[in-house]
Amino acid sequence: MPEKTLNDLPPEMRKLYQKGYDAFQRENFDYAIELFTQVLTREPYVLDCRKVLRIAQSKKSGAAGGFFKRAFSSASAAPLVTKGQLALRKDPLEAIKIGEEILNADANSTSGHKLIAEAALAADMPHTAVLSLEVLIKNAPNDKALNIQLADAFVAAGEKTRAENILETLRRAHPNDGELFQKLKDLSANKTMDEGGYGALASGKGSYRDLLKDKAESVQLEQEKRQVKSEDVNESLMRDWETKLQTDPNNLKTLRNLAELCAQKGQFDRALEYFARLTALDGGTDASLQKTIADTKVKKFNQALAKLDTNAPDYQEQAAQIKADKQAFQLEECKQRAEKYPTDLQIRFELGQLYFDAGKISEAQPEFQKAQANPHRKLAAMTYLAKCFAARGMNDLAAKRVQDALKEKLTFDDEKKELIYFLGVILEKMGKKDESIEQFKMIYEIDSSYKDVAKRVEDHYSSGGT
Repeated sequence: MPEKTLNDLPPEMRKLYQKGYDAFQRENFDYAIELFTQVLTREPYVLDCRKVLRIAQSKKSGAAGGFFKRAFSSASAAPLVTKGQLALRKDPLEAIKIGEEILNADANSTSGHKLIAEAALAADMPHTAVLSLEVLIKNAPNDKALNIQLADAFVAAGEKTRAENILETLRRAHPNDGELFQKLKDLSANKTMDEGGYGALASGKGSYRDLLKDKAESVQLEQEKRQVKSEDVNESLMRDWETKLQTDPNNLKTLRNLAELCAQKGQFDRALEYFARLTALDGGTDASLQKTIADTKVKKFNQALAKLDTNAPDYQEQAAQIKADKQAFQLEECKQRAEKYPTDLQIRFELGQLYFDAGKISEAQPEFQKAQANPHRKLAAMTYLAKCFAARGMNDLAAKRVQDALKEKLTFDDEKKELIYFLGVILEKMGKKDESIEQFKMIYEIDSSYKDVAKRVEDHYSSGGT
């Protein structure tokens, strides 16, 4: 549901809001907050009311002030934070309401704003999420994860230029972050389509012919934007780009278009030739390009595997060899990128995964320890690190790492179930059966069909457990 303005309020709620606003102007912030809260309980999507509530909360906190006041508010907020996290999965609006209770006591509460931001995005209230994210970023301006979340909120709110500005600033601060580069690239392309009127086309309200006066230009655009291109169209585009390349052999965009189209057609050797020319021109400085080349080579391995005759007597040996060659290539290529971009934590995470999949647990462990500093990979890195400890028989360290990861996980989704289940298994190995079964019970209460938790829990009770 889209967020509303004060004009969308029914008459009785508008009167209640005005009463609250009068109290706000008289600096009776407690009463104003109470009345605004009543309005938002009935009409949670009214953004204007929430904005004034936020100002009232801030002014109230400023008047109260003081270290001890904030410390007390933080301690008293802990139960509400837990309650809000539990509500987040089933009822985002309830989670927002709980978040506002936290802010009523401390307008700068990090946990309160994080709860509201996540719940607001889940409830399709991006402007509400922006209100909290901007407060969080004011307190932590260099937090990449928060800035990306704010950019996503701006995109959802239709403010793509502001989102693009945030991502561009991040890109300058993290030039080797391929994931960030791709996100900015996708947003820029999406923004260009909107500005050109293609958003209407996607919604079925327009056509290419409406957008372009020149018929030939319209036909070319249809060819380039069509999601499923026919072979004739692909070949035509390829010939056009190759012709352009003859007159401008160092055109990076044309080279990349050709390389990507060849890869799309399964012509991986030809694609890699164009990518090699691109690399020679840019000096190998584009980390995202290097990742694309590596992915293309992996697809070439996959193609070779798919072409094997499954009825051949030596199929298993051939398949095993291709898989081993693929794994060796991925590992060596990722190691080279890690050496070239030693501070890129996304690459560190990828390298850790490859080591782990290859059974090289001791090598994977330090990579995941480094990757934990990447906010986008923190939770996954912590989980893998716990698996490394468990694989090496360090179950106490594994349990601690999983418990730390669970503190980072707000929503009770499949990822959280997996973490809790893993913790239960580790505790069981440690001989802590009572603590172990408590983990399985947590999942059983929410989803008794998950893995074998039903059998574990029911067997526990059948054997006289409580």
